[in-house]
Amino acid sequence: MSKGKVKYFNEYKGWGIISSEDMNQDVYVHHSAINMDGYRTLREGQEVLYEVTMTDHGLCASNVTLAR
Repeated sequence: MSKGKVKYFNEYKGWGIISSEDMNQDVYVHHSAINMDGYRTLREGQEVLYEVTMTDHGLCASNVTLAR
């Protein structure tokens, strides 16, 4: 799993950007990739753990959880 910090997240549109600590590249995150109960959202500055998936559109985060 990779570790990063939420750089931006638009809760109305349901997507954001994670700044990766492991790579020199930002990673796209969609609300459907966040593992939590209820309303799935993230806040700027939160530390997260996630898996990286390569898509036709670039790097995407999957299996996103809050780092503790």
